[in-house]
Amino acid sequence: MSFQGDSIFWVELDKIVPNPYQPRREFDEAKLKELAESIRMYGVLQPLTVTRRERSRDDGTFFTEYELIAGERRLRASKIASLSQVPVIIRSGEQTEQEKLELAIIENLQREDLNSVDRAIAFQQLAQIFNLTHAQIAAKMGRSREYVSNTLRLLALPEYMLSSLQKGEMTEGHARALLMLADRPEEQDVLFREILLKKISVRESERISRKIATDRVRKKEWKGSDPTLIEIERKLTETLGTRVQIKKTDFGGTVSIDYFDPADLDKILDMIEKRERAAGPTSQIPVPVSDEVSLANEAISETLHEEAAEANEVLAKLAENTPLEAADSSMVSSDNLPAIDNLVVPPALDTLVIPPALDNRDELPTLPEKDESDMYSVGKFTI
Repeated sequence: MSFQGDSIFWVELDKIVPNPYQPRREFDEAKLKELAESIRMYGVLQPLTVTRRERSRDDGTFFTEYELIAGERRLRASKIASLSQVPVIIRSGEQTEQEKLELAIIENLQREDLNSVDRAIAFQQLAQIFNLTHAQIAAKMGRSREYVSNTLRLLALPEYMLSSLQKGEMTEGHARALLMLADRPEEQDVLFREILLKKISVRESERISRKIATDRVRKKEWKGSDPTLIEIERKLTETLGTRVQIKKTDFGGTVSIDYFDPADLDKILDMIEKRERAAGPTSQIPVPVSDEVSLANEAISETLHEEAAEANEVLAKLAENTPLEAADSSMVSSDNLPAIDNLVVPPALDTLVIPPALDNRDELPTLPEKDESDMYSVGKFTI
């Protein structure tokens, strides 16, 4: 393949057709208008590169068509400037589709006109359509194999991130930092939004990505045994809009919430306060106790009820039809009656039986003595 001499030809704009393998996808309209204004004033300073083809019409006649290889921005700007002809250099020889794509990529690379995404798509076309290896693409482009491989990796980002990269909203360095979080889409999205909104640097983006990657290695030690914490961490990340890290320890754990500036911190605190107010006053929740404490409480309660039942049984005997009427009234005097104020009352007041009035009784039946070694003091009552 060679140039048709070193001559420059003037060709009508309507005879030039775009290259179907044009790697450049995005064209800044404002910059195209600036270029068009420059072309109106000074003309097209650098000729377009085309290849000439003979085409046939339906009536059997032939016409010449020029397929663009390089210079689409100049072609579009020339149309905006309403030019009728543009200077071109014609490449001779039969070009294959692969050669046309290679020429278009090389021309744009030399001019540094391609953004990272367009360059990656062009490399992908060479690899998939023409079955070229990364090393072969690198050799044709005059770049290293690592350069080609790293460029192709950019296409692993979600479409909306690639769109931001094409528009220049973030740099290729930011994109590479995001690629480190390819298997953590929630945290990748959080970092992406911080890049756009907070304008954090490439170095800071890489630092955050490396920290998350390190934490991911740590979590592999307990992720399988406690997947609930992973799900909670994911939900907190989505709710708060920032990275949340839960660290499990032998005695509980910690929850770490990332923020990038004081405004972020205020926003997080405001969200937590709103959710707390929306929840309303919290109801009392029983505090769980261990099985040992629960069993001990049950044993104490059972013992207290048994003691109260025995006391009630003894007191109930006082109310039975005992032969008190036959007792000698001389045996009973007011001095022998116990003071009611000093009466010992068991806690089971709802079942307590109070003996009838003891007026004109000679003698109270003697209560059996009870071993007081097992008595408990509960509140104001003695059992």
